[in-house]
Amino acid sequence: MKSESTAGEKIILALDVSTSREALEWIGRLQGYVRWVKIGMQLFSSEGPPILEAIKQTQVNIFLDMKYHDIPNTVAQTARVLVRSGIQMFNVHAAGGREMMARTAEAVAAEAAKLNCNRPKILAVTVLTSMSEPEWRQDVGGIRSIEEQVCFWAKAAQECGLDGVVASPQEIAAVRKTCGPDFMIVTPGVRMAGGALHDQKRILTPAAAIAQGASLLVMGRPILEAPDPVATWEQIVKSLAN
Repeated sequence: MKSESTAGEKIILALDVSTSREALEWIGRLQGYVRWVKIGMQLFSSEGPPILEAIKQTQVNIFLDMKYHDIPNTVAQTARVLVRSGIQMFNVHAAGGREMMARTAEAVAAEAAKLNCNRPKILAVTVLTSMSEPEWRQDVGGIRSIEEQVCFWAKAAQECGLDGVVASPQEIAAVRKTCGPDFMIVTPGVRMAGGALHDQKRILTPAAAIAQGASLLVMGRPILEAPDPVATWEQIVKSLAN
């Protein structure tokens, strides 16, 4: 059985809000609980790089979820900027290809060595958790199944020097089998039993996702929209500890 403090470190709070005031209020409200926060497109597009500096002052780890997907040089140079920002983790789209992922990993390592600082972890986004198998086949034109595609991209990311992937709970076991015990699997699409699914399609409960082998869980709306967010956080942590 994990201690509840250790279990709580498995949760990344998704700050899906539009202002730095709201973001910092949420960190304050969950002070002593939250160790990781995710800054996504909504908050970063609203507040820009200053939000990173503001949140760094709170001493929580930052996962910048911008899903970079562009030509290799553009993403690699962006990654150098992210090293200088002092964040702990960011992601790129695996669909950007091997050259993009490899050059990003090389740029991050080189910039961290130049600055003599810790390098951020790099994740590859695979198939979004909001997508069902029929949508993957019909809307995207997927030839492989979602699970096969996620594993294909996960192995490519690992071979290109990335630290892990973002994948739905339903692919965790397959990715763990494909990439081994040390590869990070960061998992959105986790919901409490009986909770609202929102736009998520491929889900599990937090405890089930950890049991399958997830490294970290991304949770936003189940906490932010809860009548009592602190009690909900404690309930999730207790389920993980058990």
